[in-house]
Amino acid sequence: MVEKSHTSGFWPSLYDPFRSMGARVADWFAPASEAATNESAYKIVMELPGVDDKDIDLTVAEGVVTVKGEKKSSREESGDTWYFSEREYGAFSRSFRLPPDADPNQVAADLKDGVLTITVSKKAPARDETAKSVPIKRG
Repeated sequence: MVEKSHTSGFWPSLYDPFRSMGARVADWFAPASEAATNESAYKIVMELPGVDDKDIDLTVAEGVVTVKGEKKSSREESGDTWYFSEREYGAFSRSFRLPPDADPNQVAADLKDGVLTITVSKKAPARDETAKSVPIKRG
């Protein structure tokens, strides 16, 4: 979070309610998702009905999985015919911070029936084979 400077003055505070509006709108369009874990992996499942796999960009960087994409619409208008649509279209982006034991080099994704499943393997527990006994000196 960025701290507001005491030298910012009066005017910037007028715009404070609008600063996070873009993030709130993006959250509204964000696809529903869930996360789970088991002994060997983390799983993220997202609902992406109507989104083609070529319209999804999945990246892993600095311990964060990011899914970006776009649900495209096609409209047909002719004459005086009126249409309505309750479906959501547009770009979306969701990011998920991985736990320290997640292996960013072992990520798999599968899109089936409008559901994207991302699996991130867990790292094997580190074994400290260099452990040695430390003598304690008397003071």
